[in-house]
Amino acid sequence: MSMGAKKGRRLGSTRLVLLIPYLWLALFFLAPFLIVLKISLSQTAIAQPPYVPALDWVAGWAGLRDFVAALSTDNYALLGSDWLYLVSYLKSLQVAAVSTAILLMIGYPIAYGIARLPRRLQPILVMLVILPFWTSFLIRVYAWINILQRDGLLNDVLMRLRVVDQPVAWLSSDAAIYIGMVYSYLPFMVLPLYATLEKVDETLLEAAADLGCPRWKTFWLVTLPLSLPGLAAGALLCFIPITGEFVIPDLLGGSDSMMIGQTLWMEFFANKDWPVASAIAVALLGLLLVPMLFYERLQQRSLEGGR
Repeated sequence: MSMGAKKGRRLGSTRLVLLIPYLWLALFFLAPFLIVLKISLSQTAIAQPPYVPALDWVAGWAGLRDFVAALSTDNYALLGSDWLYLVSYLKSLQVAAVSTAILLMIGYPIAYGIARLPRRLQPILVMLVILPFWTSFLIRVYAWINILQRDGLLNDVLMRLRVVDQPVAWLSSDAAIYIGMVYSYLPFMVLPLYATLEKVDETLLEAAADLGCPRWKTFWLVTLPLSLPGLAAGALLCFIPITGEFVIPDLLGGSDSMMIGQTLWMEFFANKDWPVASAIAVALLGLLLVPMLFYERLQQRSLEGGR
């Protein structure tokens, strides 16, 4: 086989490998998204499926033309005019932002402490961080119901320590939601931070110390900037799923803590309004694309600055 044929064959194999992720995204992301987008442009109907219009393939181009003409953006106009949806979106963003900030304040010291320990101890502590993943997510959230109820473990400990005089109503409150979020998503913050902090070059810290830089200043000027990629990755891994979270606010929160995931569930299963529920999902995806694009832009700037 000639050198040109080998090179062409190697190039074809490389293209095939690169094509696989795009095919995966097209099959499991783009196709479902287009289906949801189509339903969001439909109208509710008492039929099967519970929306109109439906594409009539037998009618050919005339059926396709009628189908496109019947699509409407009324559901998106409803989202912008009804305070129920606006408040749900704002509540979700608030809970996600506050929870991510708390996770950062707790997760960064944990990740930093693990990264600074001897190498032989680090795998053990990382295993302890991911250990909760071995238990069902739903079971862990239900366990917090028992801990946070009026006669639960938390109130019992607080009363024994004389922090409170009577049981506190933790359940059905924002505090319970934040506790559940922080507990459930802490590994998603710690692991990216640890992966970044563990790769920090120790010689940079030694050089800063030799130049008389205090430890706090070394952390601020050297360690923190180098850990920003892990910080951003951890923040995104927490912020995005928390925004659409359903289980934790539904089990631990109250009726006045309606997040967008609960609103979507109510429209889809309780009201059987598939078009409005699909519009909520598409709008939520568009909302979450903003921090993802911002992170991508930061990554590009970081790469350009490193060249």
